[in-house]
Amino acid sequence: MKKNMLITGSILGLLAVIFGAFGAHGLKESLTPEALNSFETGVRYQMYHALLMLLAAASFSLSQKALKALFYLLLSGILLFSGSIYLLTTRPLTGIDISAIAWVTPIGGALLIAGWALLVFNFIRFTK
Repeated sequence: MKKNMLITGSILGLLAVIFGAFGAHGLKESLTPEALNSFETGVRYQMYHALLMLLAAASFSLSQKALKALFYLLLSGILLFSGSIYLLTTRPLTGIDISAIAWVTPIGGALLIAGWALLVFNFIRFTK
């Protein structure tokens, strides 16, 4: 599980840098300031949670069960939260309209919160 988290966290971090550069340079002229700000929020949250995934896999003393749960909470949270923000903000360019299922954005956020709560719970229980 640690190797999967390290690889996935690295890929998500790489993509966050690419999306951030694309947003700053490629979308600057095409999106409204509000849409660009939302896009950047998606990038920021993706990077924060990619780094958390890397840190958790590399250094935290979590059980395999906790690592697996954290992995799936963070991955699904990033996909739903950041992914939906990317699609919602770039709709004028892509023509992809997911406004009917925009409710997945807060679900993704709730999954990210659950990942942090899982860490808090495990750290409180942590004994060496």
